[in-house]
Amino acid sequence: MSSARAGRARELFEQGANCAQAVAGAFADVVGMEEIELFKLASGFGGGVGRMREVCGAVSGMVIILNILYGNSDISDKDAKDAHYARVQGVIKKFEAETSSIICRTLLKLAEDAETPPESEARTKEYYQKRPCSALVELAAQILETEL
Repeated sequence: MSSARAGRARELFEQGANCAQAVAGAFADVVGMEEIELFKLASGFGGGVGRMREVCGAVSGMVIILNILYGNSDISDKDAKDAHYARVQGVIKKFEAETSSIICRTLLKLAEDAETPPESEARTKEYYQKRPCSALVELAAQILETEL
């Protein structure tokens, strides 16, 4: 069951946003920011953080939104920090339960030692057909929307 927000995340990804930008951008109205601001904030998290194929950008997008909404700014408030970490872990565990991983290279079925050049790939029809990313950003947005 996909929501309009999940559909928006997919749409943004398929328009050229990276995974983190797509998920974060779908929640612009919720956090009271312009999509363009969220795109900038999330820009380095695509491709598993700078295309290093580590933590999936869709997961990072969820965390960005949770940080804006619930992140603790009082660095001495351990209870707030712990509560925020619990909320973050909750959405990440739901994503991992659906996908078996939160690691980009695993989700893309890349070899552990696959090269990770910083250049992004051209967004072609074939690109979208061979990657699970459209579905992953949709899933992340759905999980986050349910959490919120």
